[in-house]
Amino acid sequence: MKSKIKSAVWIPLLMAIAFVGGWFVALYLSTPKGLSPAQQKLQNILNLIESQYVDDVNLDSLIEYTLPQLLNNLDPHSVYIPADNLEAVNDELSQSFSGIGVTFTLNNDSIIVLEVLAGGPAEKVGLQSGDRIIAIDGTPTAGVNVTQEYVFKHLRGEAGTTVDLTIMRNNSDKTYEYQIVRGQIPNRSVEAAYVDENGVGFVKITKFARSTYEESLKALMRLLGEGATSIVIDLRGNGGGLLDQALLLANEFLPKGELIMSQRGRDPSYNQEFFSDGRGYLQEIPLVVMIDEFTASASEIFAGAIQDNDRGVIIGRRSFGKGLIQNQITLPDSSAVRLTVARYYTPSGRSIQKQYSMGHAETYEQEMLHRYETGEMETADSIKVNLNEAYKTLNGRTVYGGGGIIPDVFISIKDSTYVTPYLTKVINAGLFQQFALNYVSDHGTALAKVKTVDDLLKQLPSDDMLLNTFVDYCNSEAKIRKQWAYINQSSPLIVNILKAMIARDTLGPSAYYQIINKYDAGVERAIQEVTGDGSTPPIKQGFTPK
Repeated sequence: MKSKIKSAVWIPLLMAIAFVGGWFVALYLSTPKGLSPAQQKLQNILNLIESQYVDDVNLDSLIEYTLPQLLNNLDPHSVYIPADNLEAVNDELSQSFSGIGVTFTLNNDSIIVLEVLAGGPAEKVGLQSGDRIIAIDGTPTAGVNVTQEYVFKHLRGEAGTTVDLTIMRNNSDKTYEYQIVRGQIPNRSVEAAYVDENGVGFVKITKFARSTYEESLKALMRLLGEGATSIVIDLRGNGGGLLDQALLLANEFLPKGELIMSQRGRDPSYNQEFFSDGRGYLQEIPLVVMIDEFTASASEIFAGAIQDNDRGVIIGRRSFGKGLIQNQITLPDSSAVRLTVARYYTPSGRSIQKQYSMGHAETYEQEMLHRYETGEMETADSIKVNLNEAYKTLNGRTVYGGGGIIPDVFISIKDSTYVTPYLTKVINAGLFQQFALNYVSDHGTALAKVKTVDDLLKQLPSDDMLLNTFVDYCNSEAKIRKQWAYINQSSPLIVNILKAMIARDTLGPSAYYQIINKYDAGVERAIQEVTGDGSTPPIKQGFTPK
């Protein structure tokens, strides 16, 4: 397995990264023979400030403040990383760190949660993907220069310390207050891996970090050994990460000689193509990939390679639409620049980068809100495609570029008969998490003997007793009125969520997904696609969806 990870197929990518890093540092250290008029103007202004400005000014500090603004006028993904913040930024792709357990993006004066790490402090109190953090420790983010450095400074911290957050949520006009106790966050990539009763191997991948390929391959090999005859890879909420990890994973599913992706930049050294080497272990197994609006970057590369090569079915909602490649270059003072150096293209030749205007990151981030407002999250017919960006897959199907991966099978965000106003209230209040933690604490002796999901389910009270106990808890803790018409409609999902939460706190995240997926419309459809539901045959390599 290690020899595959170090396959010579990927050497050109590593050489390119090394070349560009060296080139940038050399450029940074060199003395230019001549400056353009604009560069000379900037140098003159700095000289004037240093020699004539009325007060003493630290030019180094002034430049540090100016550099982020400079890069903000490029694309939305090019950023400057101060030296003091570089370690925290790099922690996102390392093994562990201390904090609240979220990934985020910035939108003007607020912080938007992209992913809530399962089992982390933020997840346990009820934070959700899409939440907008509008205040930290009582200080509104409006009017504050919200940068990555600001967010890391306030959300990261020593385990055991607390942070108070005020958030707004898309499905509510209310604000919600959460006190979160920071903890050590294991930064694993594979959140869950199990085989269900249908022989479907389910793998939840939360990010593409340094160990993702190795973690994923080990999990997939284990599932095959346990009898998996098909695979579902869940990339919902996966915001991407390291390009090479996505390429290596895609290589496992593709026959020799298939294009995985290409990239093109202003510098010709970035113009590369990446092909499968034919040594993947999973070239024949039926495959479904699940995506949603928070699936981005490296995750989209993987999904695009599978879709354009007609290797599997893509299920969910339109992905984020990040088709720009950043190279992180460390500067001599230990600060760094993540600079967009190329665009990537799926095998059919499409760019899935959504539209942006240089210097207008706020509009770029609001595009996600626009999807909610136009109904795209609820109906496939509301997805607007650019007919001028039509491309053909390996089998001749039409796919579109210019704004994310459009799934082969659409799953509405409201695709559940069990969602009611009562359910929304208790979810927003974080009561499922609180109830589960209390239950595990109160029944610790009995639950300590539990080793499997089946053992756990036998230990739990009847569904009716669990439901009534929870409804009483919501009424006493949060004054949420008992609306039995809604409660009865939502009861199967309420009970399933409670069991999943208790399972996670008892057995870990894989047990959580084994239970919660039973009422997940996307997972249900994925299983139908890979196994056949009685009306359609199971998918196979080279499929052509109807």
